[in-house]
Amino acid sequence: MPVVVLVSGSGTLLQALLDAAVDPAYGVRIAAVGADRACQGVQRAEQAGIPTFVVRPADFEDRGAWDLALAERVAAAGPRFVVTAGFMRILGPATLGAQPVVNTHPALLPSFPGAHGVRDALAYGVKVTGTTCHVVDAGVDTGPIIEQRVVAVEDDDTEESLHERIKVQERDLLVDVVSRLAREGFVVEGRRVRIGAR
Repeated sequence: MPVVVLVSGSGTLLQALLDAAVDPAYGVRIAAVGADRACQGVQRAEQAGIPTFVVRPADFEDRGAWDLALAERVAAAGPRFVVTAGFMRILGPATLGAQPVVNTHPALLPSFPGAHGVRDALAYGVKVTGTTCHVVDAGVDTGPIIEQRVVAVEDDDTEESLHERIKVQERDLLVDVVSRLAREGFVVEGRRVRIGAR
């Protein structure tokens, strides 16, 4: 099943998907990798022989025009769904309305949404946090939850040490969920995502 992956940075989540997709049994073909800027993630895709595109917000007069251009580039690759893997832009209605978009977040949503989920969880003093895979909607980390993994918070954790442990689970979670969505199908019914339903 074809998917498009959107990236903004180093592409470690993308690399986990690229590694998994080498196996035909994984059930996913990465049809294209897109970005909002030149980044290492794009380089990883190019090295793997995956088509890439960059749609920079600065090249458009407003967010709506950028979103429309991004949606057109994504649609050209014909994905069944889109994966945002460290993509640091809020998607607009044109991209979100075309096909489902799947994202990961380094906290147990709905707790600690936004760009500082790890720092916020640590500052709050929680004993467990983790990572969430969810369907993207118009809000910030508010979409229906697909799956979550728990990570214990250690007494001596720093933001960096905790985030590193979360990233290990986040990569594993994303690889697993993307394969299951592709192989088994899924539907979104309100706040619930049902895998195995087409």
